[in-house]
Amino acid sequence: MAAVSRAAMHMPPVPNREDLEATWKYLEAGVNKIMINLADGIDMNTYMGVYTAVHNFCTSQKAVNTNNGGQIGGAHRGAHLLGEDLYQNLITYLTQYLSGLVEKSKTHSDEALLTFYIKEWDRYTTSAKYVNHLFRYLNRHWVKREMDEGKKNIYDVYTLHLVQWRLTLFEQTNKKVMAAVLKMVEKQRHGETIEHGQIKSIVESFVSLGLDESDPTKSTLDVYRYSFERPFLEATKVFYQTESAQFTAENSIVEYMKKAEARLAEEAERVPMYLHPDIEKPLTKCCNTALIADHSAILRDEFQVLLDHDRYEDMERMYNLLARIPDGLEPLRSRFEAHVRKAGLAAVAKISTEGDKLDPKTYVDALLEIHTQYQGLVAKAFKDEPEFTRSLDNACKEFVNRNAVCKSGSNKSPELLAKHCDHLLKRSTNGTEESDLEATLTQIMTVFKYIEDKDVFQKFYSRMLARRLVHTSSSSDDAETSMISKLKEACGYEYTNKLQRMFQDMQISKDLNSGFKDFQAGLDSDIKPIDATYSILGTGFWPLSPPNTDFTPPAEVAKALQRFAQFYGQKHSGRKLTYLWQMCKGEIKANYCKNSKTPFTFQVSAYQMAILLLFNDNDKNDYEAIRATTQLAPDQLDPSLSILLKAKVLIMSGGDGSDKVGSGKMFALNYEFKSKKIRIQLNMAIKADQKQEAEETHKTIEEDRKLLMQSAIVRIMKARKTMKHNLLVSECINQIKSRFMPKISDIKKCIDILLEKEYLERLEDDELGYLA
Repeated sequence: MAAVSRAAMHMPPVPNREDLEATWKYLEAGVNKIMINLADGIDMNTYMGVYTAVHNFCTSQKAVNTNNGGQIGGAHRGAHLLGEDLYQNLITYLTQYLSGLVEKSKTHSDEALLTFYIKEWDRYTTSAKYVNHLFRYLNRHWVKREMDEGKKNIYDVYTLHLVQWRLTLFEQTNKKVMAAVLKMVEKQRHGETIEHGQIKSIVESFVSLGLDESDPTKSTLDVYRYSFERPFLEATKVFYQTESAQFTAENSIVEYMKKAEARLAEEAERVPMYLHPDIEKPLTKCCNTALIADHSAILRDEFQVLLDHDRYEDMERMYNLLARIPDGLEPLRSRFEAHVRKAGLAAVAKISTEGDKLDPKTYVDALLEIHTQYQGLVAKAFKDEPEFTRSLDNACKEFVNRNAVCKSGSNKSPELLAKHCDHLLKRSTNGTEESDLEATLTQIMTVFKYIEDKDVFQKFYSRMLARRLVHTSSSSDDAETSMISKLKEACGYEYTNKLQRMFQDMQISKDLNSGFKDFQAGLDSDIKPIDATYSILGTGFWPLSPPNTDFTPPAEVAKALQRFAQFYGQKHSGRKLTYLWQMCKGEIKANYCKNSKTPFTFQVSAYQMAILLLFNDNDKNDYEAIRATTQLAPDQLDPSLSILLKAKVLIMSGGDGSDKVGSGKMFALNYEFKSKKIRIQLNMAIKADQKQEAEETHKTIEEDRKLLMQSAIVRIMKARKTMKHNLLVSECINQIKSRFMPKISDIKKCIDILLEKEYLERLEDDELGYLA
């Protein structure tokens, strides 16, 4: 206590509270000690003395101003005006203090200037906090009342320090300071090491000087943006414009892209290192413009070269760069789409020379190869971006539906795809694993997705599925079910409804055959029945037509059919059975061959069976007798005989001596028949039948399309009642295009048909009306 008392005795006494000049001199000494010698600290007596002097002066009723020799105010004016005197004196002091710093700053430049500025800023702002605390009574009363009354340019003492720094020192030095900052940044961009903490401190000081004039309690970034951000961005733009122009003139585009990538990464790292977060977006935009947008034309020109040479990594780099600028990728998407379409058309053109002999697998594999290649590119280089995926889809849709094989959008693609599915799903000895088959079917669906005429695929697929089911030649029911599920997922329930009903019919037929065996076992008969299996196929669900020839089955078969008809009639009265002889097949044993100890088993069609069984009664039969007995038309009889002759089961003689089957020819069993196999497949597909079936399928497709278009038109008109002709056509296309792409001329024909049938009527102004 003695030391404190002695210290107190050396301090000048607190001046008269009403003496402004004496009070300010006392305060100025204390403020000066803080502003200049803050490092030495301030003792408690000085601190308390200054605080008390501010309090006493502001609460005095009168004050004598020796400068004017009069009284500042009467008792009624109170502390309100007295606080203003202190406030103005403090402004004068700070202005003089900062003017001295301005003079000192003129002796520094570049990094030395930054060091000086930061040092003085730190000391000044720290001192301001102390001074603000000493003048807090002024802040709480006079400053608060002035601000509450809406007075302008009145701030708390700490903010006043910042305002004076900005008005006096900052206004005169900020351009030199900023020039020094930009020099340092440019050094760093050239690879030199800098003290980036200095720039960070400069940024923080510029931000601190942002004050909202309308509300001093709030801060803004206006000072920072105008004095730091704007010149920084301008310098950045100039630097990269100059550098990139020089680099592109001396290096390849690929090397430039690597350089641009590196520069963009550097600028991104610079923000958290020493810049304000607010600059991130404008800085990124500035760099994108200077490094990418200004060179986008030459980058896009290089894209085609990269595509031609499959430069995935470089395309990914280009994608990443151009994705940073508005509409930067759109030209790339267009070129990518054109390139994929061209590649797809070229791949198909290579194999299209095979014509009608074109293997469906070869065709589908060619399509898949292109899709897989460029899907991989989209995934790796373009990050599976939806727009690039759409470009890929557009290109694939084009070369799948309109290529050298399709010849301007014919139905060839869906037909070949259906045939490839048929080959995959047939039982074969190719040893395909079930998992591999499932993967292949998934790939098939990739091509199916791009096919426009999905109704064509449906027709061919259903016919081939029917054959697989009837002939039990499917590789597995699971694979068949999986494929139908995939089609259902892609096109809906209606698309696969008939396919699923075909499966149901086959299951019902299995149960029916079990019941028929029990029925036969209960019959009293000395005749051993033939081992027959029957498939009952619903007329509305199976795409099969009755045979196009008369046919009289062999007596053995006819008796079996009578028994089955009797059994089926008991189960389902009133139903009519129509036998699809062209689909029937069987096996017969050949016991006549001299060179075989074990009888051969011939796998034959129903027509071939009828022909061969004739030779049980006669070793030789002429053409007319065979035709009269079987009742087969020549277009079915002749191919069946030709296959038996080619296999050397029968021998032909007589007639005109030619190899052509026909009238006047004699056919005999070949007792010298030889084969390495015990089971011989004679039930071969007849080309004429295949061609006729394909023609019938296409006719069915055309008829179905007309009905589908008519039903869509009626459905639309029923909902709308009246509609413009062009709008009806457009809406009809939208509803049908998921099944096939209708022609406008066909839709117009369907509208005319519905007008004739009085489903529709013509109204005024090219409008159509619905007739209920």
